[in-house]
Amino acid sequence: MQQDLIGEAPSFLSILDKVSKLAPINRPILIIGERGTGKELIAQRLHYLSPRWNQPLITLNCASLSEGLIDSELFGHEAGSFTGSKGRHSGRFERAEKGSLFLDELATAPLVIQEKLLRVIEYGQYERVGGHAPINANVRLICATNANLQEMSKAGLFRHDLLDRLAFDVIHLPPLRHRKQDILLLAEHYAIKMCRELKLEFFVGFSPVATQAMMDYHWPGNVRELKNVVERAIYMHGYSDRPIEDLVFDPFEPSWNTEKSLSKDSDSKLTTNHTENIRLTFPMNYKEWQEKMDIELLNATLEEAKYSQRKAAELLGLSYHQFRGMVRKYNLSTKSDS
Repeated sequence: MQQDLIGEAPSFLSILDKVSKLAPINRPILIIGERGTGKELIAQRLHYLSPRWNQPLITLNCASLSEGLIDSELFGHEAGSFTGSKGRHSGRFERAEKGSLFLDELATAPLVIQEKLLRVIEYGQYERVGGHAPINANVRLICATNANLQEMSKAGLFRHDLLDRLAFDVIHLPPLRHRKQDILLLAEHYAIKMCRELKLEFFVGFSPVATQAMMDYHWPGNVRELKNVVERAIYMHGYSDRPIEDLVFDPFEPSWNTEKSLSKDSDSKLTTNHTENIRLTFPMNYKEWQEKMDIELLNATLEEAKYSQRKAAELLGLSYHQFRGMVRKYNLSTKSDS
């Protein structure tokens, strides 16, 4: 059983508590959540906390197969049932007997497959493709999707009766942006694991700018995306002992598209705007002084970039999300958001 279900957010802990209560109940369960929220990990938890824990847990992604193949993969087929079928094939239901079957991306299953799933749930029976003898099934069905099955049902794309059978209870996984207190906890967990994989002596930590960027990011890919961003940052940072400053949120954006050279006039103007107000008197409060310098530099950069935050980030050699993190940290007025 995997152990990457990590979190302290109340919304996440309540889900784990619900899973623990549902695990021993022999009913179909539907898991709904955005991509990368850990639907398969929840399915594993349901299985391994159930009385079926020592029996098979079989998985099938419904989006990965065509209608004909998914029929054969789920229910098996008899020899000669279609061209190329040389022998009897045991389907996922047969292999999951006395255990659990996890069907991911259920919304992509064709209507004919949905009808057969309904029969298994209602009567505990199915037939192999090309077969006629009913086969009894003792399988706990766990399904997952990121689609709105209720809307699909209204549109005739998903069977009402199957949805009713699956809705004994529904587990709604919260997206990462709704469990912000878990972002840094997860980031450190994946960072340490990556350091061990790369045989780095220790994890150097994230800089305040990188930390703020992670907290401000929307995370459309959720925990899976966070893991990629953190692991990418670790390997790119290498053996440096400085805290990690740079995070690449979009690896598909080429570096040459954002690395624009600065004109000498712009460089000179920024330097003048930032340095002309420096007045050093001792004793001094360094933290207050540093904050003042940051604010002056950010305001000068925004003015130079005509309040385009993307352009301002490029002028300072920061990513867009790092710059936005600094702006939010000091609650600066940007006049416009681009």
